[in-house]
Amino acid sequence: MKVVVLGGYGVFGSRLAELLVRDGHDVVIVGRSIGKARALAQKLGCTALALDFHADPAALFTVSPDVVVDAAGPYQAYGRDPYIIPRLCLAHHADYLDLSDDAGFTAGLAVLGEEARRRGRRLLSGASSVPGISSAVAAELCAGLDEILLIDTAILPGNRAPRGRSVISSIVGQLGTTNRVWRGGMWRDQRCWGDARRVRLAPDLERTAYFIEVPDIRLFPAFFGARSVMFRAGLELSILNMGMRAAAFLRRRWMFEVTPRWAELFRRFANLFLAFGTDRGGMRVAVTGQSGDAAIRREWRLIAEAGDGPYIPTVAVRALIRRLDRVPPGARPCLAETTLREIEEAMSDLAVSTDTAALPCPTLFQSALGDRWPLLPPAVRALHSVQDIESFSGTAQVTRGSSMIARFAAWFFGFPLAAEAVPLTITKTRVETGEIWERNFGGRVFRSHCTPAPAPYRYRERFWLFNYEQELPVADGCMGLPVRCGWFLGVPLPGFLLPTSESREYAVDGEFHFDVALGAPFGGGLIVRYRGRVKPDREKPSFP
Repeated sequence: MKVVVLGGYGVFGSRLAELLVRDGHDVVIVGRSIGKARALAQKLGCTALALDFHADPAALFTVSPDVVVDAAGPYQAYGRDPYIIPRLCLAHHADYLDLSDDAGFTAGLAVLGEEARRRGRRLLSGASSVPGISSAVAAELCAGLDEILLIDTAILPGNRAPRGRSVISSIVGQLGTTNRVWRGGMWRDQRCWGDARRVRLAPDLERTAYFIEVPDIRLFPAFFGARSVMFRAGLELSILNMGMRAAAFLRRRWMFEVTPRWAELFRRFANLFLAFGTDRGGMRVAVTGQSGDAAIRREWRLIAEAGDGPYIPTVAVRALIRRLDRVPPGARPCLAETTLREIEEAMSDLAVSTDTAALPCPTLFQSALGDRWPLLPPAVRALHSVQDIESFSGTAQVTRGSSMIARFAAWFFGFPLAAEAVPLTITKTRVETGEIWERNFGGRVFRSHCTPAPAPYRYRERFWLFNYEQELPVADGCMGLPVRCGWFLGVPLPGFLLPTSESREYAVDGEFHFDVALGAPFGGGLIVRYRGRVKPDREKPSFP
């Protein structure tokens, strides 16, 4: 099969060309520099073609390719007609694949779907780590689950891996921006290079990863019917991650344009640190889903050694070309077009290892309640079954105490003002240490951080400098939350300094209801009481 690789002497294009030559294909390396193209072609034993394909794309077809692979990019900067190359592929009876990591470009290729099907040609965008590999893995991990609660992907390259200009342009161009992310059944705003999490690929390989937008973010919600979809990436060296965060801060303040010159400046700065760190990196795809009454987390992990990490974004193309005659015609994003087994076979000659694991994934309250959990009504369990982010909206009635100590406590903790009916939104976010609860009473917000307690049937909730341990008795479908002990700055509080909590959660006609009454110590009477009902905020998955 004759395969033309655009950007064939670049970071990823050169590795793709090498893999395709290994597979016995007739490869043509295309780029503007004939010197670089010929040098690599001679090394690999293939053909070189000097061409600025943006200026004269039709010249690509003088070599009569069966497949054109665009490994150049940056795809988000392809101008007025970003799909000129796939259009020409249709006209010249060639298939088309690309390594795009730009969500808009990848999703937009579907405009050529009808013509591609009519001509019997295959045009697939995003045949790279994302969404090409990530979707194949996610499809395998989702199999057999009753509901997909979260698909969470992370890519963590080693610091010594070469950095392609198009990848740098894509990431740096996002810094300081806010993107739409499907989390908890609705589109939410998410800052790029924020929401940091620690990701463990192996016992001795753990790094920090940050949110960036990739095609998965827009495409997975509808394709997999997932309630939440998240993607993060991170650099090995902390100083480079800090530099990205600083750039994101500056762009939020002054949204300057990221020109190719700026992107090259970032790349050169990062290259100053190439001697540090390792050439060891990897990828993780995790799917959390419901199987019967249990939540299960399945993980697929990949570790690339010996500098073979930059081959990974090319593996999906290699796997696709091996089975291209079995790929249905059409133009679309590359979503689960290959199986996980085919992906792993396509990297079998690389210094890469993979493994898959599955573990129970109970939430904070599921773990704390243990055998009491099934005694709760479904509406109460739903509020405490957060695997990523969930929000719930309704109304509440708020009563405030009048004593001096009650007024001071209400002010200190930011409790809501008295009202007969105030709009209420509860947003719960699962984090590594537990859950963050945010209550928004008509614009007045207060938060708490909930963590496990050592004793069964209990959890801990921290407000500012105070941390309280609360018991979770369950009777007749109603759960109480009495305060049993507490700490101030880590120092235990005597019983007479503890607040009282006459609080309960229950369901009425299938809706979650709450009645929270907090009393002041020293007999200070009621601090605040809020009661009402909320229901989950969810939408039908759609393209944002």
